[in-house]
Amino acid sequence: MGYPGTWMTESESMVYRVVPKCACSTIGQIMYFSDHGRFFDGDIHDAQEGLHKWGIEASQAKITANVEAHKSFAFTCVRNPYTRILSSFFDKICGIQRNGRRYRGNLVPLLVQKYGIEVGSPEDGFDFDQIKSFRRFLLFARDTIRWKKPMTPDIHWSAMSGHAATFVVNGGRYDEIIWTERFNEGMEKVLSRIETPVPVKLDEIPRFNESEGHGPKRAHAVEEYFDDLSMHLVYEIYKRDFQLFRYDFENPGNKMPLGEIDLDEVHVKLAG
Repeated sequence: MGYPGTWMTESESMVYRVVPKCACSTIGQIMYFSDHGRFFDGDIHDAQEGLHKWGIEASQAKITANVEAHKSFAFTCVRNPYTRILSSFFDKICGIQRNGRRYRGNLVPLLVQKYGIEVGSPEDGFDFDQIKSFRRFLLFARDTIRWKKPMTPDIHWSAMSGHAATFVVNGGRYDEIIWTERFNEGMEKVLSRIETPVPVKLDEIPRFNESEGHGPKRAHAVEEYFDDLSMHLVYEIYKRDFQLFRYDFENPGNKMPLGEIDLDEVHVKLAG
């Protein structure tokens, strides 16, 4: 199985397990900058040079050797499950992707037909009932994860613990797990533990949000999207994420973690 979703700097200063919708564009650009003194010109997910990625066949042996020997500082980044699933909905379901099309071709028409989801369009200013459509999307997300119908789960709404686990079950170990909500604090911890060819000053690094501007703006506070049923669905999907990464299930309006992540517990539970 290897180490899917793993990126490594060419200098092997750090290893990062990507978790979609958790600041991965910014982290990837920081990694690229730390080796080259410049940012990748475009979406870092498209980069085929300047950064080792598991998806690039030539990088796999180097990543495997590094991770199995634990030669470099390894980390990942997580996010509150409530805001992450909302972000996935607005970006991947409602938004127009950077290729000018809807995400995954016939996915949105399928959701419209089978789940009654509305997504609007740029022409009408994305005018639709966001709360109603989002709650129907949650039913679809739950169906894909629990029953793998009408499709297998998508990486953007699969549980974070599932992404993080692939690194652990194959022999990797995290030195740090940072929160998107405390990004600078967490990334400073990472950078303070390593030496990079080019120094990185976090306060001078822009945020790279590749999904921004492709779809509608969220019109309501986070907690307004989640009634009792939708909270139950979120917990069914992301129970382990809430527990391992210390997020507040009881209050969707509280995006901040409730306590520190126990790395030993994470490794034991993800390896099981």
